Amino acid sequence: MPVHIEKISEKDKKEVLAILQSFWGDSKIVVQIEIFDALSLDGIKAVDNNKILGICHYRISDKECEILTLASLNPGQGIGSALLNEVEDIALNAGCHLISVTTTNDNLNALGFYQNHGYQLAALYPKQVVISRQLKPEIPEIGYHGIPIRDELRLEKVLK
Repeated sequence: MPVHIEKISEKDKKEVLAILQSFWGDSKIVVQIEIFDALSLDGIKAVDNNKILGICHYRISDKECEILTLASLNPGQGIGSALLNEVEDIALNAGCHLISVTTTNDNLNALGFYQNHGYQLAALYPKQVVISRQLKPEIPEIGYHGIPIRDELRLEKVLK
């Protein structure tokens, strides 16, 4: 599927919010007890025929890029890979040496996806989601595959 990757613009906010709501309940993202409003972050979108097929939000700080959202509306069609490749290019062009992402223990698809793209497990934060629920109570107790959501896992990739 040929997709174009573009920066998320102000006119995209309503559609991006709908995507964020469908994946994370709202635009609020909690990672390591930090709360982010994804709509205020830098972001890119995968587009085909003026339709958004995927989004990615990130932040760059101290030569590191952290992916905070990555969502494909049509899994298995290369949309997530296209977004990931683009955010890695953005990070390299910004002088970053490392890119990271944090996901939850139940998200087996994400764990496989990132590892297939050269990311390695770097840290386990046991029971971190229990703490995050104090900041965002709408985080569900049970996640993908019926797995209780408890822990966060950080994956990293050294950029060359």
